[in-house]
This record gives sequence, structure tokens and C-alpha cells, in this order.
Amino acid sequence: MDELIEKLKELGLNEYQSKVYIAMLKKYPATGYEISKIASVPQSRTYDTLKSLEAMHIAIPSNTKPEMYTPIKPKELTGRFKRKLDSAINYLEKKLPDVKEKTYTEPVLTISGRTKILDKIIEIIKGAKNNIFISLWHEDFKYLEQHLLDAYNRGLDLKIVKYDNFVCNFGAVFQHSGIPFTEHYRHNKFIFLTVDDNEGIFGTTDVVKGEIPDMVWTKNKEVVFLIKAFSMHNMYIIDIENNFPEQLRYFYGSGFKKLRDKILH
Repeated sequence: MDELIEKLKELGLNEYQSKVYIAMLKKYPATGYEISKIASVPQSRTYDTLKSLEAMHIAIPSNTKPEMYTPIKPKELTGRFKRKLDSAINYLEKKLPDVKEKTYTEPVLTISGRTKILDKIIEIIKGAKNNIFISLWHEDFKYLEQHLLDAYNRGLDLKIVKYDNFVCNFGAVFQHSGIPFTEHYRHNKFIFLTVDDNEGIFGTTDVVKGEIPDMVWTKNKEVVFLIKAFSMHNMYIIDIENNFPEQLRYFYGSGFKKLRDKILH
């Protein structure tokens, strides 16, 4: 009985209201005096409680002398609370995300440790609705392959840049030439990932010289745009390189050496 009372209280009834409603279910129609005895609630409080339940349309008075009360059926009570809660939850789901200051900026957060990083990436992929842009290496692709394939099979637009040579038979795949544009590239395995233009993550997953890998995760749209733009420009260059290899070698030298020297020196 105590558990029933606690559950009714969770729905919004107070302790006396819960006890009186349960008492009415045991015997109805019943007078306030009878309900007071069954509920073990002081008689004066019982009448106040019955009036409150009457106002809530949970106790129905007889309008006779003496006045007797009948409870609404449990299924009607629970159905009413369910509709009320569903309505409140639906409203909150729609409105709460908009409750933020006009000057609010989505934070840029750091995630450390390979396991936590990969778990977050999987979470992001599973939550994608429209598109995924990802640039990654073989070691991470092996871990993420099934989740990417699942997203592709859900009908998402999936575009992948491969930094090294591995087999991927789904999505639009772009094979990076492997040219290290910065010295940093030679020692770290990067991942760049964006989904639906509203969430992104980038950084390294491999442990180098005992250091814990870090990645940056955000829903800041400006930062997400930059991450996606990086992957897109990689795709542009890869496609141009595939279609005009001789012309690029003529203008920029083997491995874009002239271009790298121009930019990095």
C-alpha cells in the first residue's frame, strides 16, 4: 500500500489525496466519515481532501444527505495523468532547446583517451540523419567500418577521405595521395568528422610517445563548417589530382613539392 501511495505522489497527488483515493477504491460510494476511517486520515483533513479531489474531478459527490463519494476508475485516472505528462513532455522537447541567451555560443570541448574518443565518434555517427563527411586512417576505419556502413544503409550521404590505402566498398570514397602537408601529419593519425552540418569532431586517436590522444568536439556551427570545409577541400584536390595528374606535376612538381615550398617556406 505504501508503494501505491508513493507512486500516486509521483504523479502529483499529495499524501492525503493518495490515501483518500485508495480508500474510496476500497469502498464506494462512501461518506467522508467512512473514508476517513479506511484511509487513517483525520476526519477534518479528509473532508478538505475530498473537496480538493472533487475539484480535480477524481472524487464524484452524490449530492445527497449524507454526501457520499465515488472515485473515478483507476484506468481513467492513469490515462488522464498519462495524457497530461505526454503533453508536457512533448512541449518541453520542443521548447527547451530554444531556451538559451541570444548571445549563447555552443562550446568547443576536448575529449581525451582513445576509447572515449571512438565511443563519441560512434555516438555521433549513430545520431546522424542526413550526411556524414569523414577523413580517417585504416586503424580507425577498421573500428568504425560497421557503424559507417549502417549509416550508409540508412540512406545517409556518406563521403570518406582515406589517408592511407584501405578497402571501402560503400559511400563516395576519395583516396588521399599521402603527401604530408605538414610535419605534424607524419606522427599523428587524424580524424575529421562532421554530421548534418551541426556536429563535428577532429583530432588524433593514436597514442604517440605515451601521450593520451585528444580530440575536439563541438556543435558550434562555425567550427563545424570549418571541419567540413577541410574535408571538402581535400576531396576537391583529390578529384582534381586524379583527373589532371600530368598538368599538376608539371606546375607543382612531384608530390606538390613546389607548392609545399611556396606555402611552408
